[in-house]
Amino acid sequence: MWFSLARRLGSLLIVMFLVATMVFFLTRLAPGDPAAIMLGDQATPADVERLRAVYGLDKPVLVQYVLWLKEVVQGNLGQSIFLQRPVTTALAERVEPTFFLTLFSIVIATLIGVPAGIASAVWRGRAVDQVVSALAMLAANIPSFWLGLIFIQFFAVRLGLFPVAGYGDPGASLAERLAHLVLPAAVLGIVNSALITRFTRASMLDVLGDDYVRTARSKGVPETGIVLRHAFRNALVPIVTVIGLTIALLVGGAIVTETVFGLPGIGNLVVSAVLRRDYPVIQGALIAVAALYVLINLAVDLIYTLVDPRVRA
Repeated sequence: MWFSLARRLGSLLIVMFLVATMVFFLTRLAPGDPAAIMLGDQATPADVERLRAVYGLDKPVLVQYVLWLKEVVQGNLGQSIFLQRPVTTALAERVEPTFFLTLFSIVIATLIGVPAGIASAVWRGRAVDQVVSALAMLAANIPSFWLGLIFIQFFAVRLGLFPVAGYGDPGASLAERLAHLVLPAAVLGIVNSALITRFTRASMLDVLGDDYVRTARSKGVPETGIVLRHAFRNALVPIVTVIGLTIALLVGGAIVTETVFGLPGIGNLVVSAVLRRDYPVIQGALIAVAALYVLINLAVDLIYTLVDPRVRA
């Protein structure tokens, strides 16, 4: 097991190196000069060149890459050009809304998707299955920004139940700030529950037809016990996989939702950095998201050994 874990960690380090390399060179392909954007239209070419020299943008791209990679290995993601602070500090200041938004969204998606998928599999071909499948298909095709605007118009503007946008005042309590996440978390949870529903249904259908399920029924085991104790436990591996992938998708997909609801999260920070050509922030945020993807995949692999002893063996 330890050898397998070490091999897995080694492959993840290679993935992170490739991601870091792609992120660096792809950001340099974007049109626009951050120094010129920062100084504005009135700046002279000499002013732009001086600012480029300050941030090392006048060096050859390969030299910039080597210097940047050396800093990343040491845990330094660089200095933001526009925010005038370390990228790690800028990310840390924005991580709370994104963290809680992702957490609430995956809880909502799981609470909707897993029971709906189980019910759809148990009553396959019946009205429940058809309704659940139709709703899952609808949720999978609804744009999150459109659903967010509908929720704002109905629940925030018309009914006044939740804040329209933002994350509360700087001195607001945690409960008040979290109230601003109810609508965006519901949007992301509903949209992403479709994938969990379909995977849960497919996984449950695979195990409900196995011999041990028929044997349990022949012994008179209650249907609830068969579904939850026998079938669901053996169907957990694909379900855990899709939940882990959904968490990773939520982190990346939160950019649009944070923009719609005006949340000061990492997604909003990335959008602003792209518009300003703030290379260090773009690179640092993408590396952080990629590292999260890698850690989630590793955690899912470790959870496999807990939910299914056959994987451990």
